[in-house]
Amino acid sequence: MKYIITGSSGQLAKAFIEYFKKENIDFFAPSEQDLDITDKNKILKIIQEYKPNVIINCAAYNNVELAQTDNSTAILINKTAVQYLSEISNAQNIKLVHFGTDYVFDGKKNDFYTEEDTTNPLNEYGKSKLCGEQEALKYKNNLVLRLSWVIGNGKQNFLYKLSNWLQKTSKLNISCDEISIPCFTFDIVKYTMLAINKNLNGLYNLTSSGKCSRYELAKEYINLMNYQAELTPVPMASFNSKVERPLFTAMSNKKISAELQTNIPNWKDSLKVFCDKIKSNEYK
Repeated sequence: MKYIITGSSGQLAKAFIEYFKKENIDFFAPSEQDLDITDKNKILKIIQEYKPNVIINCAAYNNVELAQTDNSTAILINKTAVQYLSEISNAQNIKLVHFGTDYVFDGKKNDFYTEEDTTNPLNEYGKSKLCGEQEALKYKNNLVLRLSWVIGNGKQNFLYKLSNWLQKTSKLNISCDEISIPCFTFDIVKYTMLAINKNLNGLYNLTSSGKCSRYELAKEYINLMNYQAELTPVPMASFNSKVERPLFTAMSNKKISAELQTNIPNWKDSLKVFCDKIKSNEYK
């Protein structure tokens, strides 16, 4: 099996690269300049040269605030590029693995979302990601895995930002009514590979087990890291964001757990592993 990874500089791509190197798996993770997924000709050229069996699309426009005003770029990367990847991979008999988001939901269910629930994104980011899902799911061989609160070795995640905030102040207000599930990149890689090896296709939620608020996640993190901080739980509305965000987007992982005949760890257990990686300087 040969793999191509897009979005090579991101935290999720880094986790796949680390895994493939460790397992001595044949892969190619070109730079975003060499594999510009918004350029159909560049995609086709690299695929024809490398001839992969699977494309893992880790590239995404995931700045929720900027997507609201820069909608055209969000659509280009999150929808049009996925269309290109899907069309080319289907024509070449290549499996495409694409990652979706919990932000395709409006948060009004107040219970775990399943793959069968109706989508209704509240913001431009969520709308662009839903369009990408729909493009990927046009082809029966593709696999779409919905993620939430992705955390790994990178700067684009809540815990990295939290650590930076704590370097400037020991007192922080954290939202207590924004509820979802932290997903750690090492878990995402593990269960994505199991899904590929079992040749799953279609739509699945891939999350840790359990759920929590941003406040609960932050509190657990600072305790595990032995940070000194005073956290105050506040409603998300108090941050005066110009972007409407869903409050409850926890997704059920029952479908993929049953297919893979496995139990995905609770987010608290994976958070401990994540903190151990930081403490051992595995994550820098």
